[in-house]
Amino acid sequence: MNNLDALLLGIIQGLTEFLPVSSSGHLELGKAILGDTSVPEESLMFTVVVHFATALSTIVVFRKDIWEIIRGLLSFKWNEETQFSAKIILSMIPAVIVGLFFEEQLEALFGGNILLVGCMLILTAVLLWMADKAKDTQKKVSFSNAFIIGISQAIAMIPGISRSGATISTSVLLGNDKSKAARFSFLMVIPLILGKIVKDILGGDLTTGGGNVSVLIIGFLAAFIAGLVACTWMIKLVKKSKLSWFAIYCLIVGLIAIGFSLYNR
Repeated sequence: MNNLDALLLGIIQGLTEFLPVSSSGHLELGKAILGDTSVPEESLMFTVVVHFATALSTIVVFRKDIWEIIRGLLSFKWNEETQFSAKIILSMIPAVIVGLFFEEQLEALFGGNILLVGCMLILTAVLLWMADKAKDTQKKVSFSNAFIIGISQAIAMIPGISRSGATISTSVLLGNDKSKAARFSFLMVIPLILGKIVKDILGGDLTTGGGNVSVLIIGFLAAFIAGLVACTWMIKLVKKSKLSWFAIYCLIVGLIAIGFSLYNR
């Protein structure tokens, strides 16, 4: 992997982690269009670094919210902050279960199955369109909502389904306030990303991709900066009910992916 590859992959990771267009789906499409040998395989270390960068960008954007949550937890009282933290933990359960017990089945879906990616992108488009047309309310995310949103996050592990798109759409369709839905969606992924990083580190099989430190630095910075932009942009877009833009985009890309898959059979 060279520096340009690291820059492009970092930008893709940073943008698509927060924009509702499916990062996994776009990476699969990119490999299929350019060919497996045209896109260098990311080392595990590089993957860990760019995911850490996007998690860090989320922490920066929501630093005030996170600090309020920490203060609430340190008070050892069952207040609004501790309840929110409990909801975050509850939302993680479905994804953790799927990640632990269905890891091999999930990995099998990431083998260039462009037809699957196309179909899932269209499903993402439908969810985004429905959420965009939903009536906005001032309702907060409840405990039952948190678990249902967590289920949508677990389903979004399938390539082509946007994690942020699925979780925000599910939350909005459940009647929650759109800005609160976006906040919950972005905060709920931080523990999962950090947990995955810890799991990979403890696995002891991280490699630096031949020791090219510049690749890691460039990838980190690209993902971090792109993540800051995308996270901030998405919050504003959700408030303005502009999810339909991404619905149209996912629909077009999904149809192209299906056509590409059928043409190359």
